[in-house]
Amino acid sequence: MELEEFTEKFVKELVRLGGPTFADGTSVEEYALQTAPLYFAEDWQREDGPEACAEADFDCWEHA
Repeated sequence: MELEEFTEKFVKELVRLGGPTFADGTSVEEYALQTAPLYFAEDWQREDGPEACAEADFDCWEHA
């Protein structure tokens, strides 16, 4: 899987989980676009797949 496809799937899953914006109004999509390449750069994370990486990232968020 190439970075573009990984990013697309990562963004879609993170927006599905977190919604369109954070509590402060910033864009989840913009955050995901910046974050996906960091996961993709690590072989062991990339192997988990974009959806699993998005779920792991979401699990670290503070949920109010």
